[in-house]
This record gives sequence, C-alpha cells and structure tokens, in this order.
Amino acid sequence: MKITEKDVAYVAGLARLALSPDELTDLTGKMDAMLGYVDKLNQLNTDGIVPTAHAVPMANAFRDDQVVASIGAAAALANAPLGVEDYFQVPRVIE
Repeated sequence: MKITEKDVAYVAGLARLALSPDELTDLTGKMDAMLGYVDKLNQLNTDGIVPTAHAVPMANAFRDDQVVASIGAAAALANAPLGVEDYFQVPRVIE
C-alpha cells in the first residue's frame, strides 16, 4: 500500500498536528514502511486458525461468592473518627 503526503497531512490535521514539510516527508516514508509491513501480514495463511482474544487460554480467576458472618457495626465503627448509631458520620461536601 502506498501512502501519499496528502494522506499523512489529512491524518495530521485530524490529530491537530502542525507538520513542517520536512516532517511531512519523513512521516510519509515511515508510515509507508509500517503499512507495507501490515500488508505483508495479510499474505499469511490463516486458514484453520481460530480467532482469539488472548494469546493464552484464560479462565475466570474469581472465586464463587460465599456468605460469611460480618464483623458487625460496632467493630466496623471502632476506629471511625465519628459514628452515629450504626453509621459513619462524614462532613457535608455538597452545599
């Protein structure tokens, strides 16, 4: 695939980049080389290859939820700066 300076200037405009003529020429060559490499990847035979989301098999790493006894309101509020009944009291932040 051949990319032109006009294409690079268009993409630079979308990215709000101001490129000098020298930068435009340099980036055109670099982007053309990158797109050429991607084009080479399109030549690979991928028949029979299953699309994957991960390079290695993944399994859910989370454990099943289990109901256990809580520490209780008194223990939870033991180190709180302010507690009212069974709740944390915090300073008002919205007027």
